[in-house]
Amino acid sequence: MVQYKVVELSHVSEDSIEETLNEWTKQGWKFDAIQFAMRDASRRPSMAFVVFTKEES
Repeated sequence: MVQYKVVELSHVSEDSIEETLNEWTKQGWKFDAIQFAMRDASRRPSMAFVVFTKEES
């Protein structure tokens, strides 16, 4: 059975994404996807959702 973990980042930067990826992969989670939420008035994302998976028996 596949288990999913979604981590919400309200501050999106190279450092916060890297920290999140390193933190959760050390715990045995496998990176699956990242989704950015954009604002109309800005080119930078306002939020990001990082998705991880893990096989559970």
